[in-house]
Amino acid sequence: MVKTLPKKKSLPAVARVFTGHRFLILFVFLLATLIAYPYTEGSGSGYYLFRVLGGGIIALSVYAVSFRRGLAVVAVLLAIPSMVQHMMHPNLAAGFLPVANLVLSFAFDVWIVVTIFRRVFANVRITSETIFGALCIYLLNGISFASIYGLVGDLQPHAFLLDPATNRHSIPDRFDFIYYSFGMMTQLGAAGITAVTDQARSISVIEAILGQLYLAVLISRLVGAYRMHAPAEDP
Repeated sequence: MVKTLPKKKSLPAVARVFTGHRFLILFVFLLATLIAYPYTEGSGSGYYLFRVLGGGIIALSVYAVSFRRGLAVVAVLLAIPSMVQHMMHPNLAAGFLPVANLVLSFAFDVWIVVTIFRRVFANVRITSETIFGALCIYLLNGISFASIYGLVGDLQPHAFLLDPATNRHSIPDRFDFIYYSFGMMTQLGAAGITAVTDQARSISVIEAILGQLYLAVLISRLVGAYRMHAPAEDP
């Protein structure tokens, strides 16, 4: 009598979407956060909506790099201070712990970027998910540099100057640094905000160089390799 092997249970449709399109989902959340930020900042319900989006990005970032158990453990440990930083926004003037929390939060961003980078560019077969992973790296770089500018702005209160002719406030906030960060990375500039101290200018130059190298070399390589594959091979 021939024994038949038991059939493997197929994953539910939602689970398959999350498993096969983790970079796509992370990219959508990152883009949604950048779009929603100006409309949620300062409003009651919008404030909590933005916190949900930010928490979702942290959770999806952990899931996106959880290819092995070791990577998942490190990502979860680093995600804890990042979640605290996102929810609480501790004042750096309060002492050592808020600064240490911000540093660990930045370490989480770096870990996520490096892990996705290794995953994306180690693939021989380029798919649409690979390209979305590269786009996630680009957006995460801009957000991570915004955190660096925020740290510099807290440690050096006059590191950035806001032009009163184009700004309603005199002290840069989180979205000002995001705006400035992507302006530097794309070399479009950020009208209305200027780096004043040498440290702020040095970081701005580094981001501008990395942004152009990333677009010119890495993204163009991925897109070129993707076009070489037949459409039927793309999942």
